[in-house]
Amino acid sequence: MTHWSPAGCVRERAKKERHLRANDRAFNLQFDYAKNSIRTSKYNVFTFLPLNLFEQFQRVANAYFLFLLLLQLIPAISSLSWFTTVVPLVLVLAVSAAKDAIDDVNRHKTDRQVNNRPVKVLVNGSLKEDRWLNVKVGDIVKLENNNFVTVRLCCFVSCHAVSPPICRFRETNLKVKQALTVTSELGEDLQALSSFDGEITCEAPNNKLNQFRGNLAFRGQVYPLDNENMLLRGCTVRNTDWCFGLVIFAGPDTKLMQNSGRTTFKRTSIERLMNYLVLVIFGFLAAMCLTLALGNSAWEYRKGYYFQGYLPWDKNVHSSFYSAFLMFWSYVIILNTLVPISLYVSVEIIRLGNSFYIDWDRKMYCALSDTPAQARTTTLNEELGQIKYIFSDKTGTLTQNIMAFNKCSIDGQAYGDVFDTEGHRVEVTERTPKVDFSFNPLADPKFVFYDQNLVGAVKAGDAPTHRFFRLLSLCHTVMPEEKREGALVYQAQSPDEGALVTAARNFGFVFRARTPETITVVEMGETLVYELLAILDFNYVRKRMSVIAECLPPDSSYCKGASFLPSFSDTILYELLHPSCAALKEKTTKHLDEFAGEGLRTLVVAYRDLSQAYFEEWQQRHHEASVALQDREEKLSGLYEEIERDLLLLGATAIEDKLQDGVPQTIEILGRAHIKIWVLTGDKQETAVNIGYACHMLYDDMNDIFIVQGNTPEAVWQELRQARRKMLPDAGREGEVDPEAAEPNGPTTVLPDEQPSGEYGLVISGHSLAFALEGRLEGELVRAACLCKAVICCRMTPLQKAQVVELVKKYKGAVTLAIGDGANDVNMIKTAHIGVGISGQEGMQAVLSSDFSFAQFRYLQRLLLVHGRWSYLRMCKFLAYFFYKNFAFTLVHFWYGFFSGFSAQTVYDEWFITLYNMVYTSMPVLGMSLFDQVSDRPPILPPPPPALPGRERPLEPAVSPALHPGQQNLYFNKRKIFKCTLYSLYSSLVLFFVPYGTLSNSVQSDGKVIADYQSFALIAQTCLLIVVSVQIGLDTAYWTAVNQMFIWGSLGVYFAITFTMYSDGTGPRPRWPRLKQGKRSVQLTLPVVSFAPLSPHHFQGTARNTLNQPTVWLSVLLCVILCVMPVVGFRFLKAQLKPTLSDKVLRRVRELQKRPPPPSPKRRQRRSVSRRSGYAFSHQQGFGALITSGRNMRPKSPFSHTGFYSPNSGGGGGGEQQRLKWADRR
Repeated sequence: MTHWSPAGCVRERAKKERHLRANDRAFNLQFDYAKNSIRTSKYNVFTFLPLNLFEQFQRVANAYFLFLLLLQLIPAISSLSWFTTVVPLVLVLAVSAAKDAIDDVNRHKTDRQVNNRPVKVLVNGSLKEDRWLNVKVGDIVKLENNNFVTVRLCCFVSCHAVSPPICRFRETNLKVKQALTVTSELGEDLQALSSFDGEITCEAPNNKLNQFRGNLAFRGQVYPLDNENMLLRGCTVRNTDWCFGLVIFAGPDTKLMQNSGRTTFKRTSIERLMNYLVLVIFGFLAAMCLTLALGNSAWEYRKGYYFQGYLPWDKNVHSSFYSAFLMFWSYVIILNTLVPISLYVSVEIIRLGNSFYIDWDRKMYCALSDTPAQARTTTLNEELGQIKYIFSDKTGTLTQNIMAFNKCSIDGQAYGDVFDTEGHRVEVTERTPKVDFSFNPLADPKFVFYDQNLVGAVKAGDAPTHRFFRLLSLCHTVMPEEKREGALVYQAQSPDEGALVTAARNFGFVFRARTPETITVVEMGETLVYELLAILDFNYVRKRMSVIAECLPPDSSYCKGASFLPSFSDTILYELLHPSCAALKEKTTKHLDEFAGEGLRTLVVAYRDLSQAYFEEWQQRHHEASVALQDREEKLSGLYEEIERDLLLLGATAIEDKLQDGVPQTIEILGRAHIKIWVLTGDKQETAVNIGYACHMLYDDMNDIFIVQGNTPEAVWQELRQARRKMLPDAGREGEVDPEAAEPNGPTTVLPDEQPSGEYGLVISGHSLAFALEGRLEGELVRAACLCKAVICCRMTPLQKAQVVELVKKYKGAVTLAIGDGANDVNMIKTAHIGVGISGQEGMQAVLSSDFSFAQFRYLQRLLLVHGRWSYLRMCKFLAYFFYKNFAFTLVHFWYGFFSGFSAQTVYDEWFITLYNMVYTSMPVLGMSLFDQVSDRPPILPPPPPALPGRERPLEPAVSPALHPGQQNLYFNKRKIFKCTLYSLYSSLVLFFVPYGTLSNSVQSDGKVIADYQSFALIAQTCLLIVVSVQIGLDTAYWTAVNQMFIWGSLGVYFAITFTMYSDGTGPRPRWPRLKQGKRSVQLTLPVVSFAPLSPHHFQGTARNTLNQPTVWLSVLLCVILCVMPVVGFRFLKAQLKPTLSDKVLRRVRELQKRPPPPSPKRRQRRSVSRRSGYAFSHQQGFGALITSGRNMRPKSPFSHTGFYSPNSGGGGGGEQQRLKWADRR
């Protein structure tokens, strides 16, 4: 029998589509939609202690030491006091718990900050102040200008009922969002909005940012909803005083959160190796304990019966095999230092200290935005020194997304360059005089231009120049804001348009106001109004836009087109030019080549005069096509092509997309450090390639730049295969993937690094990337892309960015870093090994999800090449030394077992065992791990010299050791661990047998024998501590007062504690009492050394009686020499006979520092084969129709109310006013 549940059926329906009703929480609650609150914290006051302890004991080492503590509570097997384990364990747990508590408190603060943002919710006809976490699906909320949106809203109505909010989302460009026509009529009437009961049916939550399908049912009518009506979570409302919206999705159901992906726990490769090493140590420990236990069984069976008379076995011990079983667990306790419990807490302290260095680094502080660098996680520092691939966003990360009008070509004359009196071009500097725009009271004071000739042509009334800037002031979709007279602010959905209109404004053609039918321009102080007859909107097929405006002289169509890279170039607009423009076209083409060669974004400007009769006939056909139900787009496109013919060329513009400071230099230096940089952007291909050239990722010296834009899997595979064959001519078909035969879910193998035959770049579009990311082609994509010096992926979704990062991690096994500044970069940041957030204009979503954050891309160089390199070197030195000192300490116990009847006796005093890792050796190793460094400047060699005539330029840049050891993991790997183990084994033999041999036949100055257990223990532990102190001195490359204090201070503390605990002042040596050992009493005498387990008071007098003997100090000196000389000799011979890459480069650097470095050659930037256009940087199709509809107009500027303007009038209108000159087309 099937049980039918109405509630369950409703929830099942909600998974397929969303159904909600406005202002009806009771109706919407039945669907159990997600709440809008977020929670990233892990604990609360009550759950912190149990959950944190549970997590900490999931670490193998912590659980192991808890097990040891339980063993030590069993008298039959314990030969050490319980405090030797409890003190270190409690300290480790306390430090880790404190760190976790601080991190979680910060998470709580962030959650509260986001959840408690204020919002106005419409409740029962009035606006109620509430918090975002209490907002539910179906609520109507009011947003004001510059408000941050934390849900997904359907825009209902905005101020004055005709102005849609313009939102900033993902990029700093503005995205226009329209209110529904049916809801716009509600206006600001709260009662009408409160009584609105429309029902929305839409798609279920998904991660498709650019798609939304739904319907609104209201008063018996159904209205379509699309993405243009939606305000996304993560956007900021701009260009509107207020708007009302209906909550469609909340919390995790929003598009932004659907694209965020799951948060994964990131671990460094060193930490993963450490966990593997701990497991190996467990196996090694078990083998040693088993060996000693078998030795005990054999000793008890062969010689133990001789002592039965006065050293009987305990009652529970019945045979030598059972004795061996007990000895096994006893040795597990004694040799527990082989698995160092303080390792993890020491690692955390080192990482925390290195994180503070990043936070405190003044060279990574941005004074302009008052933003310091921040290490948001403390567990990934050393991974920064192992980065091999960087995945970067473009807008806001590499660029400032600030466009500046830089140069132009008008009627065959180029403007923008500065020349001296002799006609030589002069480089623009801060001292170069700027153009004085004081003649124009409406000029933008931030606009800067240096060529005085252009403003001279404007003032002289040059007709082509005036026509050029008049066109720039008319042909655009910019919206002006003027809250007070003369204070103009342009809101442009494309920053290119904003730069062009601002340039026209400063040169005397001020775009002042707009209505659906008119455009008002102040031309050289004279206000003119142009009738806007039509806007031929931009789209990615036409790649241009035009306006038809009525003016004096007669009708003109001002058209602006673009030059695109590579095959389109200027041919799109050039094909539409009148034949009479041939000579001007040739001059303009030359200027365009020069502009593009400098990395500027070019635009071509043209116009055409229209007759009255032709325009009226064309306008009628345009109206018929715009209302056609079939093939509307094709008909309109044909009409646009028809009217945009026989254009007259005016000139071209060159816009600089301002990069962030130091981006080209940073990318070049990172490239010389063997780091490959991929740009993953949602922008179009032309824009991304522009930036690639501007920041020197792409350059003309490259052998080739492959552009993959296939529309089928076979075409994409063919293009990738051809690119790889060209880069590896000798590779043949080896390693190629047949898309028909490849298994998408087959086993993954790490692809080896290959050396290409030159320097190449790869550009791949989003639709081609969608095919390449399929399981059958992903291997071929990685093979081809990883051969390239630079890779640019365009038109990517946030999910695709994460897939590309995951692909490189999967097939290359390399450490990756993702850097971005927007909400669309969050998924990529979370997927990479290291995530870096830029604190820019895109909000805090990327920063909150990142591991490290700062304000400028250029700081990435210092983060990786200084902090990353230091952290990696310090961590590797720390781990190698830590395992060495613990292995040497523990293995002495192992050798001692062969001389003590395998009776689980300890070599050292219990207090020395307790304090060895926690006091005596902790501070020196921490000092080295926190203060050691090589140089604050990474040893990057200058680039190789340019090629001589007849010779090829070297393919590889100068090798840099900055990150090479980390990328290859040279300083801490399995081989290094094996060497460390052998060296520890050798040192332990020296540390045991040298003191043993010293005391075998030694006597004091008075002839008394000093060969006893206490003296042996004291000499052995003194030799050990001095040897490991000398060893850390050899490992320290950068000495500071702190290192000196820690090393000498630790030795001083040791001798202070020793003389305090092991001295009896004056008097004779004490007689040693008979002592108990676990299961039986034993007084074992080997040649001359007495072995017995002693409590601290049994060492009284040992320090005074032992350390005043010259033979003792000679044995200490002999131990140091025998342990240290092999290391010194090996390092010297290796540096001379087989130097490492770092040794070679550092030697080369020292040689170069002795003579002045040669000037670095500049890369050739001139490019005659490809011209980069920047038109419609992020232009939206359909914005022209929105302007002509009038739904985005707000008559709120004082100018629009009066209809008058005088440049000489004050803010209140004093002075003579000048009446508008209307251009009447009749």
